[in-house]
Amino acid sequence: MTTPEAAPATGTPPRLRSRRVFAAAHVVADPRADTAPDGPAALDWDATLAFRRHLWAHGLGVAEAMDTAQRGMGLDWAGAAELIRRSAAEARAVGGHLACGAGTDQLPPAGASLADVRAAYEEQLTVVEDAGALPVLMASRQLAALGAGPDAYRDLYGHLLRQATRPVILHWLGPAFDPALAGYWGSPDLDTATETLLGIIADNPRAVDGVKVSLLDASREVRLRRRLRTMGVARSATDKGGGGRRAGVRCYTGDDFHYPELIAGDAHGFSDALLGVFDPLAPLAAAAVRRLDAGDPAGFRAVLDPTVPLARHLFQAPTRYYKTGVVLLAWLAGHQSHFTMVGGLQSARSLPHLRRAHELGAALGLFPDPDLAAARMRALLAVHGAEEASTT
Repeated sequence: MTTPEAAPATGTPPRLRSRRVFAAAHVVADPRADTAPDGPAALDWDATLAFRRHLWAHGLGVAEAMDTAQRGMGLDWAGAAELIRRSAAEARAVGGHLACGAGTDQLPPAGASLADVRAAYEEQLTVVEDAGALPVLMASRQLAALGAGPDAYRDLYGHLLRQATRPVILHWLGPAFDPALAGYWGSPDLDTATETLLGIIADNPRAVDGVKVSLLDASREVRLRRRLRTMGVARSATDKGGGGRRAGVRCYTGDDFHYPELIAGDAHGFSDALLGVFDPLAPLAAAAVRRLDAGDPAGFRAVLDPTVPLARHLFQAPTRYYKTGVVLLAWLAGHQSHFTMVGGLQSARSLPHLRRAHELGAALGLFPDPDLAAARMRALLAVHGAEEASTT
């Protein structure tokens, strides 16, 4: 029998009410394409879009063309723009909630001016808004490379927020996820950076829906979200994407180490979620949040806490290579027919790391066909000469 959590990916998906939850989605490479690791990405569009329908069918929102989709690690802006347009069409067809990343990755890695960065953001923001998606102003490597101070960030983001046609999500991706983003918001000191970020929001309170925080520092996120609650405008319980009635600017946790406690929250509030780890954990993540919807926070933790060892394994240092484990799990779960990634990133993790990801995923019941998952894992090990290794 089909459960609500596993509803077919047609029609309007069941909506989560107590939290707004996005899964940052991976892309499926085309294994037949004759491409080089540094060439334009070739995607299997059918499999890529089918996976988004899988996420929407569980009631999750999709965060598109972001870090998990290998932005800056194989997927260029031309590919990302096409991905945004195609995913937006799918979202309209099924009634799914969609947020999309707007950045500056059409620029060369170095040598851009502040004017160049502004124009690049404007171009990408237009594409996202024209698609009808919730914009996420992604952290910019090119801006970080300029070494600009806080005033430059306030001027640039203020300009972008004033021209945005709807509230946006601001994106704070820490250097664990992308070393090129060290010193973002104009300072390597996180307290100073936080004040700059909050100043930008205070200057433009109606233009900011929320902040996506990926610093892997739970206590810092809690302090930030308490301050965010005093800013911005009231959020209605009928806001598209759920999340309940609340005041202020949302804090979207991007902390793939501490997400259960941050989403559960405390007496002062909670974090919504925009997480790469919810790509492989979609069924469990949706089931857990429905426990919160039913007023059962203990049940929420009972479902989600056991997933943390897998998340910590996938996101272990170097954290930016977590995408490899995410795609492995999608292949083992039958969402795609191969373990090939854009830019050849399937080679970014060791065989022992991948084997352990399979073991942890199997223990959580992530694979609809465990025999298929085990057979695929054995085949992967065998082709690399490690067939003697055991699998679950």
